[in-house]
Amino acid sequence: MTAPRFDHIACFIDGSEAAAHALRHAEGLRALSGGRLSVVHVIASPSFLVSLAAGLGGGVVNDPEIERDAAQMWLDEQVRDREGAEAVLLEGHPASEACDWAAGAGVDVMVAATHRGLVERALLGSFAGHIAHHAPCPVLLVPPGDRN
Repeated sequence: MTAPRFDHIACFIDGSEAAAHALRHAEGLRALSGGRLSVVHVIASPSFLVSLAAGLGGGVVNDPEIERDAAQMWLDEQVRDREGAEAVLLEGHPASEACDWAAGAGVDVMVAATHRGLVERALLGSFAGHIAHHAPCPVLLVPPGDRN
């Protein structure tokens, strides 16, 4: 049996410690395979946020351009000292956009943390659950904490 080859690894992150833990796992995969590492952050599109806010009784949606610029700066900081890593910023419904991008980018494995609480899952859905069922490639879901 031949071991799978991961030429393109994509790790999906947010600002959580669980996502940082998943990124360490993705870097470990990259070290073993020598493949390319895309560090991906998905910001919810303004239309998704407006519909979410409306469903919750209203709310303020910030300037999308400012949000996008801030997210890009944060993401660039996340990959700055990671040799060979590239920053990829996406916009849309996070889980769907992640799967669509992975299919088009030829990703061999998607890495993500499993860390949303009950309230976040109820409001936003489970990112990890969605990609586990809809990804175009294998998925590595990393639980939060020090479990390796």
